[in-house]
Amino acid sequence: MITDRPALGVIFMLGFCIIAPLGDAMAKIISETIPVGQLLLVRFGIQAAILIPIIWLTNRRWRMNYRILGLTITRTILHIIGIGCMFTSLYYLPLADAIAIAFVMPFISLLLGKFALSEEVGRRRLIACTIGFLGTLMVIQPSFITVGWHALWPLGVAVSFALFMLITRKIAKETDPVSLQAVSGSVACLILIPPIVFSHSNDIELLSLVMPSVAHLWLLGLVGVLGTFAHLLITWSLRLAPSTTLAPMQYLEIPIATLLGWLIFGELPNCIASLGIMITILAGTYIIFREQAIVRQSVSNYKH
Repeated sequence: MITDRPALGVIFMLGFCIIAPLGDAMAKIISETIPVGQLLLVRFGIQAAILIPIIWLTNRRWRMNYRILGLTITRTILHIIGIGCMFTSLYYLPLADAIAIAFVMPFISLLLGKFALSEEVGRRRLIACTIGFLGTLMVIQPSFITVGWHALWPLGVAVSFALFMLITRKIAKETDPVSLQAVSGSVACLILIPPIVFSHSNDIELLSLVMPSVAHLWLLGLVGVLGTFAHLLITWSLRLAPSTTLAPMQYLEIPIATLLGWLIFGELPNCIASLGIMITILAGTYIIFREQAIVRQSVSNYKH
């Protein structure tokens, strides 16, 4: 078993918070011309192509028992859904708005714990959850006026990644990160190829295949490389540090995405969305730190 090394886990999470929005920015650039199914296939195909040779060259163990394999397949399906929802949202929404809306994830995790796992959730955290939802609605509202229900795609990202992170933390210490991501990339390709082949022959636009330009081919490659590296970093971070330590750091994605959106696309959230982003960050951070305080109190009471 791997022992926790929080400082290194924090460094890896910081790397993820920088690289993940950069990969999303590359995906947004090509989302108008490359269908989401092709984006996903290239994204996971590059992941498998990079990592499988590394496994062979380094003699890493990538066989999994049935429990870990089952959780890995479930994790991969959630990963496909989450990235698919994000790529689709980037076609319609500014980069910062899409990522900020997706950060309803801590509130969904809290409600899943209360209603699905029967965990005890105090009144203050429920109030913070409600305030956070209101903040998210303030981010959604301007986009909803402009693009309609497509502004809700990041909510799919939030639900998928709330479950994805739960499974990742559950298996991170029992699997090698490189092997886990290699298997995930391979499984994702096996899942994606049949519907894309079927849909291409039946002219289903979202899952069709197009010939990219040379410039878009480079950007497709960047999406795959950055996505692979980003999720290696988050897997390493969850392997080395508790999720309660790392969760507040994920909010760094929002200001980084805002900066990239301004530099690359000339986008900035309007006043209502900016206020909503601040409320969402504050409410989510409060929930995370409140959960940490409860865990510390429980440990202290147990010792005494």
